[in-house]
Amino acid sequence: MAAFEKIDIPDHEVEIKAIRAQGAGGQNVNKVSSAVHLRFDINASSLSDIHKERLLKLHDQRITREGVIIIKAQQYRSQEKNREEALRRLHELVDSIVELPRKRKPTRPTASSQKKRLDSKTHKGQIKILRKKWVSEPMS
Repeated sequence: MAAFEKIDIPDHEVEIKAIRAQGAGGQNVNKVSSAVHLRFDINASSLSDIHKERLLKLHDQRITREGVIIIKAQQYRSQEKNREEALRRLHELVDSIVELPRKRKPTRPTASSQKKRLDSKTHKGQIKILRKKWVSEPMS
């Protein structure tokens, strides 16, 4: 398996905005904007057309119809750690499309598996025939 290339995303293409985190955390949550909202426009990025196309084809809830990746990170209490986490997730998503999936090689069923399958079909058919009620012909 060949090592795949790592895509470098320039900082000016990523928009990061600090927002207030949700959930429990007491006074800190109310005062400090520690959560991070990351936006990355796929179409306006410097990625190659192939990579853009493959990213847009992903069925990921973080990608909008307009082709913008939106990642919200609020796991940590520190804004810097949340920023790093959001960037890590973006790189993970972009790196996932770099490596092409393997082509499937179609295989043929073996002769013994075909015979086994046909034998089991015949056997099941025989069982069903034996279940039928036999009606004898009236005697004259």
